[in-house]
Amino acid sequence: MTGFRAKLQALWSVVVMVLAIGGLSGLVQPSFAVAEEVTIAAASDLNFAFKELVAEYEKITGNHVKLSLGSSGNFYAQIRNGAPFDLYFSADIGYPKKLEEAGLTVPGSLYRYAVGRIVIWTGHESQINVAKGFEALQEPKIKKIAIANPKHAPYGRAAVAAMEYFKVYEQVKDKLVLGENISQAAQFVESGACEIGVIALSLAMAPAMKTRGTYWEIPAEAHPPLEQGMVIMRSSQRQEAAKQFLAFIKGMQGQEIMTRYGFTLPN
Repeated sequence: MTGFRAKLQALWSVVVMVLAIGGLSGLVQPSFAVAEEVTIAAASDLNFAFKELVAEYEKITGNHVKLSLGSSGNFYAQIRNGAPFDLYFSADIGYPKKLEEAGLTVPGSLYRYAVGRIVIWTGHESQINVAKGFEALQEPKIKKIAIANPKHAPYGRAAVAAMEYFKVYEQVKDKLVLGENISQAAQFVESGACEIGVIALSLAMAPAMKTRGTYWEIPAEAHPPLEQGMVIMRSSQRQEAAKQFLAFIKGMQGQEIMTRYGFTLPN
């Protein structure tokens, strides 16, 4: 009887050891989840804000983001022609709405993620007093004024509307230099190719731009609101990852970054 008990105790010890090893291996077993790549078409006013957002999102999730920046109108045309983006962030919510109406988006994914603002910006070396607002655009020493192309860039349309509101458009229209998008318009002024420009507040508030120049914020009532909207594309093969990125934008960290770059956020 004693021998049987000894064998039983030895067997039980082996069972306990096996269970313990199994439990530990479960704790240290590596995850084999495959990281996904999300492709995003984003309006160029999101340049600095989204680069910061993407870096944080990738760090947290392990997913990779392929970010393309450009004019909202050009991206709209590309998507209508089959460009394979997972998400589209436009500076004009009208473009995503048109895609939704065409049945090209995930139902219910249309989201107004921010309202943008425009400013008059100039480099410190120009010695132009932008606090004078649109009067500054009429100074004789100003030969070139940068704005985004209003044909396909919402920020360009807002710039023209504001000039018309302050009744200076006719006086300065021959000095306008059109950037392909609002980032290029900002580069024209930053590089000195233009003395002054009307650009997005989100670009003017970027650390690199703040150290190189100064800006005057254009009153919101001077132009139609820059309501910015996004959609998830129905053709996307990574819709869950796309929803995850949108959730990050809506979260506390994403909202803090967007606010820091001057965007007004939805309630």
